[in-house]
Amino acid sequence: MAIFSSLRWLSIPWDEGPDAGGPFAPYRQSERSDVYRKYAKELRDAGHAFPCFCTEERLEEMRVAQRAAHEAPHYDGHCLSLTAEEVAQHERDGVPSVLRLVVPREGTCVFEDALRGRIEIEWKSVDMQVLVKSDGFPTYHLANVVDDHLMQITHVIRGEEWISSTPKHVLLYEYFGWSREMPRFCHFPLLRNPDKSKLSKRRNPTSILHYRARGFLPETLVHFLAALVDGRNDERLLACASPSEMLERMCEDFDVTRISLGGPVFDLEKLVWLNGQHLRRHTPAELLEILHEWGYEWPEAIAQAWRTRIAALALDRIRTLEEFAPLVAFFAERPNPAKEELELPKLPSGAAAEALAVAMQALVNVGDGEWQADAIGERLKSAVNERTWPFPTTVRFRDVVRAYYVAVTGSPTSVPLFDAMEILGKTESLRRMEIALERLH
Repeated sequence: MAIFSSLRWLSIPWDEGPDAGGPFAPYRQSERSDVYRKYAKELRDAGHAFPCFCTEERLEEMRVAQRAAHEAPHYDGHCLSLTAEEVAQHERDGVPSVLRLVVPREGTCVFEDALRGRIEIEWKSVDMQVLVKSDGFPTYHLANVVDDHLMQITHVIRGEEWISSTPKHVLLYEYFGWSREMPRFCHFPLLRNPDKSKLSKRRNPTSILHYRARGFLPETLVHFLAALVDGRNDERLLACASPSEMLERMCEDFDVTRISLGGPVFDLEKLVWLNGQHLRRHTPAELLEILHEWGYEWPEAIAQAWRTRIAALALDRIRTLEEFAPLVAFFAERPNPAKEELELPKLPSGAAAEALAVAMQALVNVGDGEWQADAIGERLKSAVNERTWPFPTTVRFRDVVRAYYVAVTGSPTSVPLFDAMEILGKTESLRRMEIALERLH
């Protein structure tokens, strides 16, 4: 279900499937047991598969011996040499078994890859794969080949880690007599971390839904992944209005041969930056809707009338939706800055307290009807720039504004200060400056 949810969120539709139906139903492997059982029996009857009764203990001893001999782990073919009578006796005795693929020990498997061209793998390096487990359920290898053939799949596109398994699938197509209908294989390079190591969920979140929960937009993920596939998508997709439009644009000139084998880098910093670019393509009203759909709940203390204005202020400063709540939290909850946070490191001790006193004196007589961002800014800047400061250096507004930001918003960087003060109102803004001034004494 996570896959379905991810694809729907990205606006990637499908024509057939468990929920959509289709001419080759059922589509869930758990509902196709009879199909796999039929083809597994066909392989065994033809001598292309054999029952293996080896215990886990024997298999582990085998692997230990192979590691000691510096050999790649592989099944040694022990049960392939059992006589028909021995096999029948084991089955009468109820000995658990799996069904394994018969693999040639000589020669080479040759197949064409859409990206890599001719690939040759010696049969002696291909393991005798388990096709049916002891519980009767098929492994990926048998189910994949049977389903792809019956569902008329023409192209198999997967990660390059599956190249070594492809000979097993080629062999199954040959055993079933389906070689003429074998799909075209294409093995994509794996996504890499910035240090070129393999992208792994052990090190980084790889779930699409994780990024939805983190506050990324679906169009960002589509854009980012599309650019990893084909770098030409990077600029042109930014102009698309929706994930579906992006997908249409990608399909117009998709060419699998343009994919680089170098291994694209999953750069999280670029993903965050790109999400900010897509966020800023929305209006404040649209951001409110996006936040609502994402699950953000406004604090009751923030009046409905100010929310669109706050969204407009935040748009230029957030890169993901999860950054919105901490950025605007000060509108609902009065900050409690520490003394050291209010200090001005570039000015002598006492400058922050002096700056706050100057600000309060300048703003206290501003009328409620005049309490607007432009007027607040003019009053503050004039008061600071015209003040005779008891310091040997010239003091400008930019030198002291940090103290105002921390006092009012709780952070030296936030939404525009004068707009924030207008929204908070005169009484609350001055009260916050007063508290900060008391903290400094």
